[in-house]
Parts: sequence; C-alpha cells; structure tokens
Amino acid sequence: MKRLSAMAALALSAFPLSALPSHADELTVVTAGDQNMVDYINQYLAPLFEKANPGHTVRAVGTGPGDAGSQKILERFDAQAGAQQKTWDTDVAVVHEKFVGPMVSKSYLAKYRGDIDTGKLVTRDNAKMALGTNVEGYVMPMFNSQTAIAYNPALVPNPPKSYAELVDWAKAHPKQFGYNGIKGGASGVSFVMGWIYAFGDGDASKLMNGPFEQAETEKWGGALKKLADFTTNATLTPGNAGTLDLLSRGEIAMGPVWVDMFYSWKADGRLPPEMKLVLPAPGMPGQPMHYVIPEKAAHKELAEKFVALATSPKVQAEGIVKRFNWYPGIDANHVKAELDDATWNKLFVDISPEDLASKGKPFPIAPYNTAILEAYEKSVK
Repeated sequence: MKRLSAMAALALSAFPLSALPSHADELTVVTAGDQNMVDYINQYLAPLFEKANPGHTVRAVGTGPGDAGSQKILERFDAQAGAQQKTWDTDVAVVHEKFVGPMVSKSYLAKYRGDIDTGKLVTRDNAKMALGTNVEGYVMPMFNSQTAIAYNPALVPNPPKSYAELVDWAKAHPKQFGYNGIKGGASGVSFVMGWIYAFGDGDASKLMNGPFEQAETEKWGGALKKLADFTTNATLTPGNAGTLDLLSRGEIAMGPVWVDMFYSWKADGRLPPEMKLVLPAPGMPGQPMHYVIPEKAAHKELAEKFVALATSPKVQAEGIVKRFNWYPGIDANHVKAELDDATWNKLFVDISPEDLASKGKPFPIAPYNTAILEAYEKSVK
C-alpha cells in the first residue's frame, strides 16, 4: 500500500493536477483521402495535439479516397442537418476544394479562420474562393497540391517561362513535350485548363470564380485550334505516371506533372536527380484540401486549437513538406525557418513561394470545367 501511494505521488509530481482539463474530450476528425491521411492524423497530429492538450484525445475517421470521400462527408452533414441535431458528430473535417462551396452555401460551417493565429499566414486565393463560392474565413488549407512542367535540363537548358514560349519550343522540338491529354490523370487536365487561361479570348478569372455564362464557352475556339496544332507536335502519354516514366527514360524532355508525385519519384530513384520544374505564366491549376469546422461541432474551441496546431509553421514544415512533398497550406515564406536548406532548396527553388502565390491557379468552376473538357474532345484529336 505504501508502495502504491509512493508511485501515485511520483506520478502526480511529474504530471500536476493543474495540467489536467476539468473533463476530457475526444476530438473527432473526419477526413477524405487515402489511408495516409488517416495515418497522418492518428500517428502524427494526434500525439502532438494530445501532448499540448493533456487529457484530450483525437480520433481520425477516414471516408475514402478522391471526391467520393468528400461526398460522404457532405452527405453526413446533410443527414445531421436534416435530423436537426443540435450537435454534430464531427469536430473537424478534411475535404476536397469542390465540396467546400456547397457546405458554405448550406450554412454547415463555422467561420473560424479569423479566430486562430495561423489564419493570417494564408495568402493564396484558394482560401478565399473555392470554385466560384466565397469561402473566406470558413477554410484553412491543409496543403496545396500543385501541377507544374517537369523538364530535363540536359535537354532543355533554358525552359519556357510561359505557355507562349512553350508553343515556340514545342515547334522547334517535335514530340519532346508529352502530356496525357484529358485521360488517365489530372496533370494533363490541368495543362489544358492552363492553356485556356493563357490563350482563351474570355475572362480567365470568370472561369475560376464564376458566374457561369454560356456565352463564355464560345470564346475558346482559337485557343482550342492552337492546342490541336500544338498536340500534333506533342507526345500523348498514358497518364500521370506515364508522363514521369517517359521523362525518366529520356523519351520526352518536358511534361506536366503533380509536384508531390515528381518529388516522390525522385526520392525513390525513379527519376534522375537532375530533373527540374517550372511553373509557366500565367499559371497552372492545383488544388488544396481544407480543414473545416462544422457550425454545430461539439468541441468547437478544441477544434480551433487542433487546426491552429496543424497549420502552424513547424507542423506544416515537418508534416506536410517533409513527409509528403506537398506545398504547405500557409504561405511558404512562413515555413522556411522551420526547414533545413536541403528541403527548402528541393521544393522552393525551382518554384518559389512568389510563383505559387501568383501562378498557382484553381481549376475552373464545375460547369466551365465540364465545358472545356467537352470542347477538347471535339476539337483536339
């Protein structure tokens, strides 16, 4: 008995009662995405948060990869709103960009970004507009996934800095630019959307932010004809991985890629280490995943603390940049001090934070996106 009392006293001296919350809460984080998203929260973010908030716990629930995972979260919110539940079973959700707009429009989300310290560290426009819906204040980007043009500097010593320069380069180097059209991967789709932003006769900002106007879809004829001509000089690849594979084997010299996939292939030795990236003007689309907090979350204050931790410079550096080769959700300049030179030079020398802020574009809103893909199918063979 004396021994038990001594052990209890030792435990209390190491962990004072003042550190314990008046009651312990379990924070539920529901996330779309692959299993690595669930593992990231349960194995990395949760222990950090629980250490900083003794007594509270974090539990991540995955809803599956791709848009389907975010759709399940939206349906979960629809069901709880329909049942008029006073508190919901989700404290924080991680969702794809295209689902944030409907959640805001349905008044499901709390406007919390201004209440956390890291809110002011976000600079990209995709934290203000999500495919045509004003979402400012309702979202914090977890990370930004970006497309860019990968190239072999041995074959391309002076890479094109714009879509216009790329056209000239492709004419001079037939079949050395490769992309997957709009089939088998979104890097090719991103390239096509960037092409319309660059060469379409309409208003590119309207394509990204809306509203949809049918007349706008009739302003792409010249751009699509130009793209059809360009594609005759290009190599069509079988997908995102196919573009990287052809680059690795030297069968093409340039092509659009997802940046995180590019760096993962380099780290695995599947791409030569000398390969580089360029983000051509006026820019190419990428997409974030967002942290959102339901308006009727049971533990809203704790949820805000979780998102603030997850979007802090140190966690963004270690968790987002180093672990996944993703670009941070907050401005990269705020993350720089937390990164070693090698990591910074790997991710931010070819494409600077300023490049990301000015040339990292959103995809068009859904009706324009669909219209561009349909027009491509008819015009580009």
